[in-house]
Amino acid sequence: MLSSPARLRHFAAPASLARRIAGLTTALLFGISALAPLASAQQAQRSLNLIRDAEIEHDIRAMAVPIFRAAGLDDAAVRVILIQDSTLNAFVAGGQNLFLNTGTLIAVTTPEQLMGVIAHETGHMAGGHLVRSTEALRNASIQQIIATVLGAIAIIGGGGEAGAAVMMGGSQIATRSFLQYSRTQESAADQAAITFLDKLHVTSRGLGEFLSIIDRDQLRIRSDQNPYVYTHPLTPERMAALETRVNQSPYVDSAASPVYVEMLARMQGKLRGFIDNPDSTIRRIPSSATGIADRYARVVALYRKPDMPTFLTEIDALLRSYPNDPYLLELKGQALLENGQIQASIEPYRLAVKYAPDEPLIRVGLASAMIATEDAKQTADAVRDLEIATRADPDNSMAWYQLAIAYGRQDKIGLAALASAERFLLIGKLEDAYQQAQRAEADLPPGSPGALRAADIRDLSLRLWRDRR
Repeated sequence: MLSSPARLRHFAAPASLARRIAGLTTALLFGISALAPLASAQQAQRSLNLIRDAEIEHDIRAMAVPIFRAAGLDDAAVRVILIQDSTLNAFVAGGQNLFLNTGTLIAVTTPEQLMGVIAHETGHMAGGHLVRSTEALRNASIQQIIATVLGAIAIIGGGGEAGAAVMMGGSQIATRSFLQYSRTQESAADQAAITFLDKLHVTSRGLGEFLSIIDRDQLRIRSDQNPYVYTHPLTPERMAALETRVNQSPYVDSAASPVYVEMLARMQGKLRGFIDNPDSTIRRIPSSATGIADRYARVVALYRKPDMPTFLTEIDALLRSYPNDPYLLELKGQALLENGQIQASIEPYRLAVKYAPDEPLIRVGLASAMIATEDAKQTADAVRDLEIATRADPDNSMAWYQLAIAYGRQDKIGLAALASAERFLLIGKLEDAYQQAQRAEADLPPGSPGALRAADIRDLSLRLWRDRR
């Protein structure tokens, strides 16, 4: 994932930004249900380990967007957010925000299973279950609920910028009415998922297979307090209804596109390379491996170790097998940049942008390399790429950080301050955001778009700061 594009980028969710997403604090993992004791407050308060990767996000959306459209959703409004967590879970929170654990991405064995999970979560979004869960919780609390879990999960930032995720733990939720409500939602989401997949002529058998994996392993999962068991109640009635409907579908035996099969293999190999111990991965996978998942995992592990001579040999071999692959080129550029070969990193990054011009995360990586050269011409090129990237992905704090540096080197003090204000707002540093916005507003021409945006940030950061107190 990334720290710039090619590397997995880890970041905590800034608590203050939660207020920018309407209704985010109603994020009940769409239907908290089961209800063994929830995690302790101390456990819940740890920062979410959110990650970003251009390739993985692209491939998940390639599978998900047709499902969103089949559900009548605006696919551009649905965010897909990755959490590095080995447990199996997927949930919707804060409106149309779909969260997927890396454990789920690694555990599925077919693209049909992953599409089934996504279709199920889409069923919750299309059914408005978040809103209904809030009402159900309100009713249940009148009866007995004395605590609940509220998640404050912010807009994705970038570059490992830290802000604390605020999670309030509570005691167990155990009212019969709330459990029944959640089970109803789960069954409705299953049925909706099958409808969406039928529209795409894709088998819904994968959803049943994934739930069967959970069901077979339920005792171990419960002992580990896996959230999927709590948020997705698996009842015999639900499983039976799902199986009946799946078998009635005319597309029960349809196969996924071979393109999706390769996407999943690459995704899983890349995740394993970034998450598993690199030495173990290198020992486990020989250099003679031929499958894309193994080759990808091994080359990422070599990058992480780092063993640059072997990495360069093997990434070039991969590029011979997959010429003009933007994500492999991105990985090569990132590895070179992080190992001090700044000028050498620019060419693979440029090629990556050439072959994936709509990937803002890759543009940020290229811009970071160009800024690192300290060359005026390359800094100007970096500004162009960063302006494109921030328009496409305005929630990437690393892009704003790099843009502030680049503007500063061009003596564009007002724009540098505005970029810094954007960044500080994203990572929850409200006082800094307020100060930089004031500075930008004072320097930029009155009434200009930049000055107006600075005024907006000034007012918003002040309001959020007062709310926080």
